[in-house]
Amino acid sequence: MRAPAGVKLFHSAAALARSLGRGKGSVGLVPTMGALHLGHLSLVRRARKEQARVVVSIFVNPAQFGPGEDFSRYPRTLAADLALLAPEGPLWVYAPPVEDVYPAGFSSSLSVGGPLGKVLEAQWRPGHFDGVATVVARLFGLVRPDHAYFGLKDYQQFQVIRRFTRDLGLPVGLSGCPTVREADGLAMSSRNRYLDPAQRGAALALIRSLRAAQAAFKAGQRSAGRVEAAGLAVLKKERSLDVQYFSVADAGSLEPLARIDRPAVALCACRLGKTRLIDNLALRA
Repeated sequence: MRAPAGVKLFHSAAALARSLGRGKGSVGLVPTMGALHLGHLSLVRRARKEQARVVVSIFVNPAQFGPGEDFSRYPRTLAADLALLAPEGPLWVYAPPVEDVYPAGFSSSLSVGGPLGKVLEAQWRPGHFDGVATVVARLFGLVRPDHAYFGLKDYQQFQVIRRFTRDLGLPVGLSGCPTVREADGLAMSSRNRYLDPAQRGAALALIRSLRAAQAAFKAGQRSAGRVEAAGLAVLKKERSLDVQYFSVADAGSLEPLARIDRPAVALCACRLGKTRLIDNLALRA
């Protein structure tokens, strides 16, 4: 595939490394699984402001999908992704085949422990964060960025990445960037394209539930259970949603709280037909 002007496309880490060279200025990395949208572009734009060169990786990571999840149907739209990125250039795009990331004989992985490896997404998607941590660590080794950028829509994912980066002493700076939303409040996600019009309307219950929790907190409620109940009441009104969790948790460890007496975040996950959606909102008075 021929890349548009403004984008240098690489399918091997070795070729990418030769192009980047060393000592030519800082490198920022924006890891993605493709099917790009304006949320991804917000990460690219921030990276472009802060780093001399920016690499966008596009790789649908098989290690983070469990049995029955949507790996086979996850959208793969490389040509459209490159066209979307072109006006943001110059950019380096690393879009490898599986064998470049996980070559023959690859047999190592990271295991996410502690509360982050047990709660919320980790309960509903066993092994998911081990796959996330492994591929991100692998990308850090292949691209060797100075700094990496992640969207906070995947809040727990960012906390996992921040934790293992610190634990392993990896020399990569991290930025968690605000969730980008549609005009009606729906968090931008590559999976939104799976939703039909009726489901698209029902999906708005997620942000309404989080805002209800936020409103209860701003009104002075400090019982985590009651703040959660305010959010759940909104979700339960939308009968097409299969609610998996609504939790008020410590903003760092994501351990559940009884009282909101420290920085906290409300997080929810629902299934809508065959599509699973997540969202979150920091609780601020």
